[in-house]
Amino acid sequence: MDLEFLQSMDVQILVGLGVAVLAILVAAAYLFSSRKPKGCLDPENFREFKLVKRQQLSHNVAKFTFELPTPTSVLGLPIGQHISCRGKDSQGEEVIKPYTPTTLDSDVGHFELVIKMYPQGRMSHHFRELRVGDYLAVKGPKGRFRYQPGQVRAFGMIAGGSGITPMFQVARAILQNPKDMTNVHLIYANVTYEDILLKEELDSLVANYPGRFKVYYVLNQVRILKKKKGRA
Repeated sequence: MDLEFLQSMDVQILVGLGVAVLAILVAAAYLFSSRKPKGCLDPENFREFKLVKRQQLSHNVAKFTFELPTPTSVLGLPIGQHISCRGKDSQGEEVIKPYTPTTLDSDVGHFELVIKMYPQGRMSHHFRELRVGDYLAVKGPKGRFRYQPGQVRAFGMIAGGSGITPMFQVARAILQNPKDMTNVHLIYANVTYEDILLKEELDSLVANYPGRFKVYYVLNQVRILKKKKGRA
């Protein structure tokens, strides 16, 4: 073998190795980017999350925003499932109650709970006393139902009062998934107009997904505004 042949072989080997290394790096980057982030929930043990914002929506309803460990962390809650929250009632006794966040895993770095606080509610007392900087103990995921995209052509929902949160979670996940063409129809019942939760968010889904999402508000008490008669 002459020197030129050996040199050309060395160049070919180096080029081949470079291409192989590049292919491995590209494949690793693809797998890393396409891998679903690990959630922050633990189904067996309670984990504490810091309250970073509290927004009062009405006299007895508030939106609580809790911080996740990092700005890119996700809660890791499958669509259709809920979490268990632990707190203390007015007597200092432990109470655990299920809630459904209104956020999805696409909302990274935090999760939100819209809570209606009842006068005699045991967990309601805990949320009334919760202040920015406090921590909430959470465990999950919980629940048997888990939505799979495209499993039905149309999804019919009926909700009342604070029971809107799991329906809103599923509806939003369906509509924001470009691969899911499922239509959603929601009947949402309340006592008065002021009791309607997430109305702005629901109306926004109707506007953004015309023909695919329809909501029908049902009220037990309808307030009729009478027009004042003009003077003759």
